[in-house]
Amino acid sequence: MRRWSWIAVMLLASVLFCWLTYALSWQRGVTDLRVNAGARVERYAGSLRSTVDRYEFLPYLLSLHPDVRDLLLHPNDPAVVQRANDYLFDVNQRAKASAAYVIDANGIALAASNWREKATFVGQQYRFRPYFIDAIRGALGRFYGVGTTSGEPGYFVSQPIVVDGQIRGVVVLKLNLEWFQRAGADASEPVVVADDHGVIFLSSEPRWQYRALAPLTPAVKAALDSSRQYYNQHITPLAWSEDERLDADGEVVTVRDGRGAGKMRRFLAVQRRLGEPNWTLMYFAPLDQVIANARIAAVAAGCLAAFTCLLGVAWNQRRQRVRDMLKSRELLQSAYAELGERVAERTADLQSANERLQTEVQERSRTEHELREAQSELVQASKLVALGQMAAGITHELNQPLSALRSFSDNTRVLLERAEYGAAQENLEAIASLTDRMGKITGQLRLFAGRARRGDMEASVRRALDNTVTLLRGRLADIPLTTTFADGLDDVYVACEGLRLEQVLINLVGNAIDAVGSVSSPQAPPSIWIDVEADDLWVRIYVRDNGPGIAEAHMPRLFEPFFSTKEGGQGMGLGLAISSSIAQENGGQLVARNVPGGGAEFLVTLRRVQRTGATIA
Repeated sequence: MRRWSWIAVMLLASVLFCWLTYALSWQRGVTDLRVNAGARVERYAGSLRSTVDRYEFLPYLLSLHPDVRDLLLHPNDPAVVQRANDYLFDVNQRAKASAAYVIDANGIALAASNWREKATFVGQQYRFRPYFIDAIRGALGRFYGVGTTSGEPGYFVSQPIVVDGQIRGVVVLKLNLEWFQRAGADASEPVVVADDHGVIFLSSEPRWQYRALAPLTPAVKAALDSSRQYYNQHITPLAWSEDERLDADGEVVTVRDGRGAGKMRRFLAVQRRLGEPNWTLMYFAPLDQVIANARIAAVAAGCLAAFTCLLGVAWNQRRQRVRDMLKSRELLQSAYAELGERVAERTADLQSANERLQTEVQERSRTEHELREAQSELVQASKLVALGQMAAGITHELNQPLSALRSFSDNTRVLLERAEYGAAQENLEAIASLTDRMGKITGQLRLFAGRARRGDMEASVRRALDNTVTLLRGRLADIPLTTTFADGLDDVYVACEGLRLEQVLINLVGNAIDAVGSVSSPQAPPSIWIDVEADDLWVRIYVRDNGPGIAEAHMPRLFEPFFSTKEGGQGMGLGLAISSSIAQENGGQLVARNVPGGGAEFLVTLRRVQRTGATIA
């Protein structure tokens, strides 16, 4: 008990040491990464802020230009409109902005830098846009959204145009900020910018764009819909969660990685408020390396703890061995004193045990003799049972060709009466073939004395199917039978005697003929299908019909000898039992199932072999 307590204490101390090492390594890695991430987010924020600030003065300068002011005073003068279009085009080219356009007090764009383009802003209505509403009220308008005309996102800066002391219109400059997304993507670390509603509109990770940092309220959704800020974009929440808050601007989060289906990644998220236009820039520093370093440190600590524990165990074992040696010396001296008495006792016990052993040997010899006699009787009984089953099976198999002989002989008599000697000749040849096959079937009795080696047997599946159809052709006269080989197969060989394979197929097809005999639906006439598939190792033969199927209560006993579902003593109940035995003896199996929609399907699986010329038909 004391030893186990000592081991438990060592294990607990080792686990605690590993956990502390992991925690310290994690904390140090996160702290270092927080410093680097803070510098990185400041750099991104400064770059974005400088771009926005650099263009905010331009709409004011545009509002003072005479061509722009004349446009609002004479909006229907083509010459004035053309001068304004040319001026806006020239300014937009020099400023390298996306577009510049002038809107009247009713929200209609009168002139635009893209007046030559098919998707021009001229004539479009923008009174619903927040940047127009802010500017027409006399304030500077700032807005990021997806263009309703071009479908391209951008940052819109607007300025009211004051003429004669009145606000007559609004001038708007549209900027393309996709360069910011590309810059973040080059760094392979996600950088996003979210608006005042928490919707990400700029993201170096494409799958995060137009996702919300938190679920949107109905009021916010209504505001976004009315302003068409993210035109035709379905805003859904970003799958992330806060794991640990570091400070006001930094936290450890878990995000569903956009590059993997369902994969979660941990990041150090650092945010920076940009003020006007009230955006939030967030930089996500991956924690993969920090986690890996912490795990390595924990593993190293575990190895050190394990080494320390091993040293302790070795020292404790050495101390125990010394103590055991001293104790053994004392016990040995005591044992010498008792040895004489114990030897005498042992000698008496051995003599008694020897006598009992001799008695048991005699009893066992007599039992073995009786067992050998019982085994001889059992072997003889087994041979009689096997001979009876084989005779019953051969009788069952001969019923089918005998029925065919009767049918062919009756048909031949009619043909001779009609003087159709050619057809009668064919029937006589078929009768001769059937007698040969009956001879082969009765020849199966030789298998009782010895069977062919399975490795030397091969059978053609196509030949077996052809013989089966020929034998059952009379019963198949009104029942269509479709045989299909999988793509690329003309014929295939299996490890089985050809005659035994034909026995299996005749039993299965004969049962299928009996099953479809009760089908009378004109929509689904009686039909039988045989499909052959194969791979490198196995051949699968499917025999399917559209009969009533197999009752579930009969499934467990389907392959038992003398079990039959046929009425009036029509079946002996041996066909499926013999077929299953043939498949198992050749390393395969026979299974059955009901087909959805009606009917039964039997699957024969046998080992595939390459043709060597040793086919036994």
